[in-house]
Amino acid sequence: MLTRFVPRALGALLVCFTVLVAGCSSDGAQGAPAWARGMPVVQDDRLPAEARRTLRLIDDGGPFPYAKDGSVFGNFEGELPKQRRGHYREYTVPTPGERDRGARRIVTGSGGETYYTDDHYASFKAVLR
Repeated sequence: MLTRFVPRALGALLVCFTVLVAGCSSDGAQGAPAWARGMPVVQDDRLPAEARRTLRLIDDGGPFPYAKDGSVFGNFEGELPKQRRGHYREYTVPTPGERDRGARRIVTGSGGETYYTDDHYASFKAVLR
């Protein structure tokens, strides 16, 4: 009788494990807004301190330390979802030790989207706020 039970129990455990693994999102976007699905995500409180300060400036409407902050981001690299020109705006995230603007940016969308890049637009993470 035990020999019949063991294969069934192992089968049930395997099914549960498969469902559990399949339900886990590799990019952390489980339950994320539609605009963030399919891309890596980061909680805003996990961003570097400089990025969190830039987010606060964006929320407050400035003043911004760089002349290009708030300018239109063209998404020429195509890393973000395709939108009409003017949909995205970019803001500098200061990089300690850099003499210029550095590679880090926050990009916002007019639909409430927020993205972070630390490699000058080569890749982005959706910022969950």
